[in-house]
Amino acid sequence: MSRLARLRTLARLGPGNIARVAMYRLGLRSGWHPVQRLRGAIPRGRFYRAAAGRAEMPAPNRQWRETALYFGWYRPPLPDQPPDWFANPFSDRPQPDASRDWWRIGDFGSGDIKGLWELSRLDWAVAWGTEAAHGDARALARLNQWLGDWAARNPPFKGPNWKCGQEASIRVMHLCLVAWILGQDADPEAGLADLIAVHLQRVAPTMSYAIGQANNHGTSEAAALFIGGTMLIGRHPHAQQWAAKGRRWLEVLSQRLIERDGSFSQYSVNYHRMMLDACTLAEAWRRYRHLPAFSQALAARLGAAAKWLCAFTDLETGDAPNIGANDGARLMPLTSCDYRDYRPSVQLAFALFLGQRAFAPGRWDDAAAWLGVKVPGDQAMPVSQTFDAGGYHVIRLANVLSAQRYPRFRFRPGQADALHLDLWVNGSNMLRDAGTFSYNTAPKLLDYFGGVAGHNTIQFDGRDQMPRISRFLWGGWLRTEECQPVREDGATVQAGASYRDATGARHCRKVTVSGREVRVEDLVEGFARSAVLRWRLLPGNWRLERLERKNATAYQLTNDGGFCVEISASVESVRCALTHGWESRYYLQKSPVPVVEFEIAAAGAITTRISWSE
Repeated sequence: MSRLARLRTLARLGPGNIARVAMYRLGLRSGWHPVQRLRGAIPRGRFYRAAAGRAEMPAPNRQWRETALYFGWYRPPLPDQPPDWFANPFSDRPQPDASRDWWRIGDFGSGDIKGLWELSRLDWAVAWGTEAAHGDARALARLNQWLGDWAARNPPFKGPNWKCGQEASIRVMHLCLVAWILGQDADPEAGLADLIAVHLQRVAPTMSYAIGQANNHGTSEAAALFIGGTMLIGRHPHAQQWAAKGRRWLEVLSQRLIERDGSFSQYSVNYHRMMLDACTLAEAWRRYRHLPAFSQALAARLGAAAKWLCAFTDLETGDAPNIGANDGARLMPLTSCDYRDYRPSVQLAFALFLGQRAFAPGRWDDAAAWLGVKVPGDQAMPVSQTFDAGGYHVIRLANVLSAQRYPRFRFRPGQADALHLDLWVNGSNMLRDAGTFSYNTAPKLLDYFGGVAGHNTIQFDGRDQMPRISRFLWGGWLRTEECQPVREDGATVQAGASYRDATGARHCRKVTVSGREVRVEDLVEGFARSAVLRWRLLPGNWRLERLERKNATAYQLTNDGGFCVEISASVESVRCALTHGWESRYYLQKSPVPVVEFEIAAAGAITTRISWSE
C-alpha cells in the first residue's frame, strides 16, 4: 500500500481524533501526562453490608455459584480463595504484575491481555450481588473478600488491570450497580466509595484518548464518570466535576457516534450492545436517582440504537449475527441468560427509550426488574429495514432473518466483510460469520477471522478486500457503488448492493427471500485470476454432489437438518469444494465449521439457492 494511500486512510480517521490520540501517546512517552502523577491509597474495609431485602425480587444470576465464567464460555472451578488477578488461562507467556506503573506495561507482549483482564471486569460481583440481595450471606462474604483482595493486590495505578480506562469504567459501573441492587448507593460503605473514587481518578484524565477512538471506549467512560460521580457527590471533592463531564460526553457522543438510523460507529453487533448497555444503565440510574433528564436528542438516538439491535436479534433464541469485531465484552450480567442472548439488553433499552417491549415476557425481563424499570405490555415486532447510514440490509420474513453488510464507512471498518450475508432460519444460524477469536494472535489467524475468508462473500485473486495497515486499521476503505434498499413485494423481500475495490474488481449482490427459499445473485467482474464464493455453513453432516444441467454445471449441498444449498454460475466453474474453516462465537474460543468454496476464473454471475423442508 502506497504512502499516499496510508495518509488518505489516516485523514479519514479525522484530524481531531488523530490529535487526541497523538497527544495522549506523546504525553505518556514524555512523562508529562497528568495520569502519570496520580497517587492513591489502597481502599480498605467493608465494601457492602447485608441487604435489607426487597419484595418481588427477580431471580439471582447463579452463573458464578459453582464455577468461574470467562467470556461466557470458559468455566474453570471456582476457587475457595480469591484468584490470582494476574493469571491468564489463555496464555502460557509470563504475565505482568502490579510491581510496575501501568503505563510502563506493553499492550501485546504477554499474550492476549483480555484474558488477564476478564476477572477484573467484576462480573462475579454483579452475580453475587443478586444473590446477596436475596439474603445469601455466603455470597456477600465472598463478594467482600474478593473485592478486598483485588484492592490490595491491585494498588491504585499499578499493574495491568489499570492500563485501560474502559476496563476501569466497567468496574465502576458494576460496583455502582451492586450498590444499587443492594440498596446501598445512597449510603455506601467507605471502602466502596474509596474504590470507586480511585477508579474515576484513573478514567477522567484519559477521557480525551477514549473520545479519539470514536468507539465504545468513550461511551463507557462517560457513563462511568456520570454514574460514579453522582454516587460520590458529597463524598469526594471532584465528584460533581466527574458527573458533569460524564453527562456532557454522553450527550456529545450519542450524536457523534450513533447515526439517525441507530447504526453505531464500530459496525459490530456486540460492540453495539456494549454501547447501548452503558447508555441504558446511565439513563436507568438517572431516573432512579431523580437527576435532571438527558436531552430529547440523546433519547432519540438511543431509541434508534435499540431498534437497530432488536432488528438483528433472533426472536426465538435471543442470539444475533456475529457481525463485526467482538472482544467478549458485556455489561450488567444481572440474569443467567447466555452471553450471546441479546434480549435483556434490548428489552431494557426498549422500555427506557421507546416505552415498549421488544419480546414476550421471559427471564430476559429480569435485568429491567432489578433496575426498577417497568417493561410495558405493548410489543413492537421488528420489520425488514435498510440501515443505510451503517450499511446493513435486514430482512425479516416469517421464520427467516437475513442480515447483509455493505460498505458505508464514515468510521474505520473493523473487519473486511463487504457484502457478507448472515442467514438464520427457525433460530438456526445457517450462514455464519467467523467472529473475532483474539486481538493478539498469530497474524494468519488475525487475518483469517477479520478478513474476507471469515465471511460469506467473494474473494478476488486470493487477496483481502482492503489492505491491512495495522492490527486495528484497514486501508483503502471500500465505498458502495449502488444500494438497492429493502423492498417488499407481497410474500417476497429483496435487497442488494455493490462495490468496486481499489484494483477495479466489482461485486454486486442481490438477496431475495420468499417462502422457504433464499436466492443470492452475485455478479463479479474486473478481477485478474479468480473469484471465490464462500458459504460458511451451519455445523453438521453436509454432502456435496455435482449436478449436470443444460449449458451449466451446478453443485448441491444437503444436510440431515433438511437444508439444501444449490450453487451454479453463468460461466464454467474452476472448482467447488466442501472444506472446513473456523468460527469464534465467544472470545478466545474457536471451533470448526464446514465451508463450501465455489470458484470461477472469468466475469459472470453466480446464483445460490438455499431452501429448507420446514
